[in-house]
Amino acid sequence: MTTVEPLGAVRERVLSSLRQEIISGRLLPGDRLVERELAERFGVSRVPVREAIRALVAEGFVLFETPRRTVVRRLTPTDVAELFELREALEVYATGLAAQRATRADLAELEELLDRAADATGADDAEAITDINTRFHNRILAMAGNSLLISVMEPVDGRLRWLTRQNEEWPQLLAEHRELYAAIASGDREMARAHALAHVQANYRSTVRHLFGDTGSGSDSDTDTDTDTGSDSGSGSGSGSAVEA
Repeated sequence: MTTVEPLGAVRERVLSSLRQEIISGRLLPGDRLVERELAERFGVSRVPVREAIRALVAEGFVLFETPRRTVVRRLTPTDVAELFELREALEVYATGLAAQRATRADLAELEELLDRAADATGADDAEAITDINTRFHNRILAMAGNSLLISVMEPVDGRLRWLTRQNEEWPQLLAEHRELYAAIASGDREMARAHALAHVQANYRSTVRHLFGDTGSGSDSDTDTDTDTGSDSGSGSGSGSAVEA
């Protein structure tokens, strides 16, 4: 007897796959999402595909150029600055809490992730590096022991991982994560917060350089949202062609 996959489960499977394709770079800014093509590729009806696309719009990954045209969103300098401002506010706070509350088991898990990151960096495996670095930061957030903080981060977690993927200065990222680990392991809350702040700001500058070049970079001391006055209003700055339903 054939088991029929519930519609909600199908939607989540399609949504998860498309989200990961955007984060990993398999789907690029401006690429179109065509309902019928995606339905054929995933072997599903168009209903869960349509719902998955709407969820991606809500998450900020894609946008409707018209009611029948959907493309992967192009991030503007202002989009990036705003996301990093949020990351700075929440991640620095979380890292301070993690330094106060870290157990030996927590620190051992971070050490293991750093070892895996070193192997992936040596192999220049971008997808593995992105996944491990995400796990590293998620573990620090969990160590903070604040469920409300985690719930606040969840809606933007995917876009933050998307941004992390844009920064390809892997050896520098590994060095910063090792310093961050040492600060957390010291138990010094203020030291941990200072290292977290420096890490977020350095990651911001690297990401902006990668995405926009020197012309898109803001201040070296903070995430300056004045880098662009024309924030994406949803009209679609991507160059991808139409998505037909």
